[in-house]
Amino acid sequence: MDSLNSLLGGFGTALSPLNLLWAAVGVLLGTAIGVLPGIGPAMAVALLLPVTYGLDPTGAFIMFAGIYYGGMFGGSTTSILLNTPGESAAVVAAIEGNPMARAGRGAQALAAAAIGHFTGGVLGTIALVALAPAVAELAVDIGAPDYFAIMVLAFVAVTSVLGSSRVRGFASLLIGLTLGLVGLDQMTGQERLTFGSLQLSDGIDVVIVAVGLFAIGEALWVAAHLRRNSAQSIPVGRPWLDRDDLRRTWKPWLRGPLIGFPFGAIPAGGAEIPTFLSYVTEKRLSKHPEEFGKGAIEGVAGPESASSASAAGTLGSMLTLGLPTTATAAVMLAAFQQYGIQPGPLLFEREADLVWALIASLFVGMVLLLVLNLPLAPVWAKLLRIPRPYLYSGILFFAAVGAYAIGGQPVDLVILLVIGLIGLLMRRFGLPVLPAVIGVILGPGAELQLRRALQLSDGNLSGLVNTPFSVTVYGVMALLLVWPWLRPLLPKRRPKAAPAAGTDPTDAGPEEAAATKGPDDAP
Repeated sequence: MDSLNSLLGGFGTALSPLNLLWAAVGVLLGTAIGVLPGIGPAMAVALLLPVTYGLDPTGAFIMFAGIYYGGMFGGSTTSILLNTPGESAAVVAAIEGNPMARAGRGAQALAAAAIGHFTGGVLGTIALVALAPAVAELAVDIGAPDYFAIMVLAFVAVTSVLGSSRVRGFASLLIGLTLGLVGLDQMTGQERLTFGSLQLSDGIDVVIVAVGLFAIGEALWVAAHLRRNSAQSIPVGRPWLDRDDLRRTWKPWLRGPLIGFPFGAIPAGGAEIPTFLSYVTEKRLSKHPEEFGKGAIEGVAGPESASSASAAGTLGSMLTLGLPTTATAAVMLAAFQQYGIQPGPLLFEREADLVWALIASLFVGMVLLLVLNLPLAPVWAKLLRIPRPYLYSGILFFAAVGAYAIGGQPVDLVILLVIGLIGLLMRRFGLPVLPAVIGVILGPGAELQLRRALQLSDGNLSGLVNTPFSVTVYGVMALLLVWPWLRPLLPKRRPKAAPAAGTDPTDAGPEEAAATKGPDDAP
């Protein structure tokens, strides 16, 4: 009841006209910036930090929350329409959203993403209000072996469900892990795969890899085939979800927060892992698994809901522990410190009004995100009416601008082009792109947690499976690997035999014959 009363007080602050204006500005700015490839919510918040110097802390953080959620949805928009993720958490949206857009269903994919963000954000924020202390305690107890097990589970899950073969999936993962090795060793400081270049000492930014593999690789692939195929604009389609779409999406919308919120609260990769795992889950549970990879709407609804709920979990961990689990949370932590506020267990006592106003503004931001972006889905989808040569030249331009904005180094453009050529070759030989991206994102973290776990166990491999949590994760992983061989062995349900075409009902027994007679057959 104390939390509920505090939340109601927070709504009183968040719904004031001025703070409502800051929330709307944040959502619009976040969506607009998130649409640009390479400029995600973390960079948006960082760029806007100086702008908020004149604001009071409550207004500043309400605007930051709007930027956070708006940036996540903006990244999903370009992922779906242009196959160009604005940030790493939006990578999964491209897998099913872009084929939907190519089939003339871009507006439906954007609507599923917007409602997914709303549902995941609202349920995740409710969980933040109710479960923040318990999640904080769980996050403290999880150690290096558990983190490593979670990341290996993500590797196995994403490579076992994508592409035409597991060999190609693991080959793509190996490419991503190799790119993740570039730079300085996090524990010894030794250079790896830098070829003597100082610019590569900091490693390759994951956004450059994602934009290169998806956007540049896609643009080069399309350019290589434009002479064979006529460059026709793609139809936008009807701007609403029909009854069948709603029937297929409401369960993924509700399942997403169950995966996204816990992973957002622990430092295990931010929103990337839960979006990947949500995609895997929806493919396993779908009644239409053959549509995955060709435009299954469940593959957009579930991961986007998980992504938004993960953002709520991330904020919960930062507020209760002072532990930033994503780059955006780290920037927001710096913003708290800029105002002389230290997040942690005492924050809810010392700055109760600010914290509850921020949490209430998350609900307000979700509503604004839905109200502003759901009607704009057909407008965004009209980007696909642009002729493909102009569209993809624009993608190349914005991808280059986004890559250059990350580090401000010309070498980033060279790296972007090289990775784009790798993406082109991967498409040519049928390698899925997503395992490579997850290898870059999680590879360095997995290596660090592996070495920490081995150090704690003096090099004994049993140190990787010495907790109940890690044993459970490895059990799930084993099930994923052996399921394709176990599935044919399970007894199959026999379908009910239907009468053969042309069969005379009179050949059946008296009861069956009577059942097949119509009213006109009566004597």
